[in-house]
Amino acid sequence: MTAREGSLEAPTRHPIDWKNPQFWNEAALEKELERVFGICHGCRRCVSLCGSFPTLFDLVDNSATMEVDGVPKEKFKDVVEQCYLCDMCFMTKCPYVPPHEWNVDFPHLMLRAKAVQFKNHGARFSERLLSSTDTLGKFAGIPIVTQTVNAMNQTKPVRAVLEAQLGVDRTAWVPGYATRKFRSSVKSNRSAPVRDGERTPGKVALFATCFVNYNEPGIGLDLVKILEHNAIPYVLAEKEACCGMPKLELGDLDAVEKLKNVNIPHLARLAREGYAILTAIPSCTLMFKQELPLLFPADAEVAAVKEAMWDPFEYLVSRHKDGLLKTDFKQPLGTVSYHVPCHGRVQNVGRKTEAMLKLVPETSVHTVERCSGHSGTWGVKKQFHAMAMKIGKPVFRSMAGAKPDYISSDCQLAGHHIEQGIEEFARDALDGKQPALAHPLTLVRLAYGL
Repeated sequence: MTAREGSLEAPTRHPIDWKNPQFWNEAALEKELERVFGICHGCRRCVSLCGSFPTLFDLVDNSATMEVDGVPKEKFKDVVEQCYLCDMCFMTKCPYVPPHEWNVDFPHLMLRAKAVQFKNHGARFSERLLSSTDTLGKFAGIPIVTQTVNAMNQTKPVRAVLEAQLGVDRTAWVPGYATRKFRSSVKSNRSAPVRDGERTPGKVALFATCFVNYNEPGIGLDLVKILEHNAIPYVLAEKEACCGMPKLELGDLDAVEKLKNVNIPHLARLAREGYAILTAIPSCTLMFKQELPLLFPADAEVAAVKEAMWDPFEYLVSRHKDGLLKTDFKQPLGTVSYHVPCHGRVQNVGRKTEAMLKLVPETSVHTVERCSGHSGTWGVKKQFHAMAMKIGKPVFRSMAGAKPDYISSDCQLAGHHIEQGIEEFARDALDGKQPALAHPLTLVRLAYGL
């Protein structure tokens, strides 16, 4: 047999066999890490993506043998810690992903290592808290509390405490809390007639997401206005918990399953009733489209939700192709520097947000398709924030170089990270312009003149 260099077949993802006791066997995990690290060492195409690969290659190059067998096994965790599960190595770089015989899925191997670490050794209180978005979201919705917390979180003494106690870098952007939650601000609206298209269901169910519900409900309100303008009836998911992505990134798969058991029954009912299910945060959409189906491959309700789940712009552009989307835009947007987030790219739906923005007259879209380095809670942690900013520098400079009127990303966390990065590293490229940060849904709402 000969080993092929790369593959012409489309990459495939295998189910994550986490219910198998062998998944949790540390010796088996260590052997697989050594096998895959050896392949990566011999290839090195991913060196520019994130900190995992430079860390691995430095460990190898500084070892006695200059091979993976010379790296102390306890150092493998240094590679794992740098991975924030963006999936870009699998999607864009690695020539050995399945169906190649070497069967390399680096992100899901890192997930396995994180899961084994969590099960056997737990996690720090700060990591558990930061990944508990519903718990943190309890600050939202009480005006005097949110105003106080938001104000305190901007002060240097409180940021120093957050860094010391929770490991949140004192210079990293952190979200504020809304005085009114999205789910408290919106009611289902079924008044418009259902008009199914060839590609799209004519009615929508909204899964709010933690970030939209607790932190920036305006994004969800903009989506609602777009739906109402296009006479698309919509409902809110009856009950909602965190999608589970923060717990997945921590390796707490049992918590992921508990959250799945809250969300899936309600979403599956909506899927069976013919709704298109939309979420405005790419990580949440991806969780239902990919991660939960791979974790629970035999669950028919998870599969039903997967088939009904849409990125908002995937839905809107398909609606346009069905001839059922209004294009009566009243307000040009000028120049938009638009960032395609990693968890949007992994969905394999194409540049649908870009396509939608390009429908707006007198609007120029400068698209940057590269990782911003943020990735949820990873980029705000003290031990990783500097690396997150380093990874994002090419994005910051490219987006600023277009001298835009707006900077935008489907991932609003990445958007704020980019805004901070431009201010720190690319301000001169703007030539004095002051671009506004706006989610793409906000831009579409503005373009409609709503």
